[in-house]
Amino acid sequence: MTTIAEYLSCTVENGVATLVLNHPPVNALTLPILAQLETALDGLAKDDRVKVIILTGTGRIFIAGADINVIAAIASSDEGKEMALRGQAALNKIESCEKPVIAAINGTCLGGGLELALCCHIRLAAEGARLGQPEINLGIIPGFGGTQRLTRLLGSSKALELILTGDVVSASEAKAVGLVSQVIPADDLQRHTLSLARRIASKGQLAVRAAIRAVRGSLELGLHEGLVREAELFGDLCDSEDKREGVGAFLEKRQPQFRDP
Repeated sequence: MTTIAEYLSCTVENGVATLVLNHPPVNALTLPILAQLETALDGLAKDDRVKVIILTGTGRIFIAGADINVIAAIASSDEGKEMALRGQAALNKIESCEKPVIAAINGTCLGGGLELALCCHIRLAAEGARLGQPEINLGIIPGFGGTQRLTRLLGSSKALELILTGDVVSASEAKAVGLVSQVIPADDLQRHTLSLARRIASKGQLAVRAAIRAVRGSLELGLHEGLVREAELFGDLCDSEDKREGVGAFLEKRQPQFRDP
């Protein structure tokens, strides 16, 4: 089934929802698009058919950045702060989603586009994709969370190098520094991402959600608190039907049949 909003299409098949941004010519990110994305994510989070979500763009462009005309029209610091906070709130929705969100970066991924990708739980990139935070060239800085998430992912030195130079890196360079986990031939990106998503969708969803919560805790909490949270989540799973089925299937040398929660 495919539903289409003004800038977004959504296809749900075999437990995987694929959201495709379509805002020609460069998929520029705007607040109305982010609002549509929030609405779509809210719906998918409640849809029991959906276990994994893929985000991608049309053609050879993921998202080329925020709409420069919108940025040019900002007339005060209060307006700028309000736009940044609204963008951050929308992207936080991706990061806080308890269903895995995979960014299939099919091409150019700059500025707000990279900030959106940074919110996704897994990032795959097509060969030929270009990634960066070039806001410094406009006399501004990333405002949708890029300074924070890029630093947590790459460390302050590499994050500042990319932010202060505005340099754009290749997909292979992005993989080398840990910005993306895999680089795939462009023509195979959709197939490969779907395959990965279906593998995750086949797992016990209680454990998938617990893993996301535990990893998120590693970013939000200190080490001690994160370890305590991990132990709590592990303990909860040990008293679940999914755990009994998974361990039993392993011992009986068969594929597990996890129940949907």
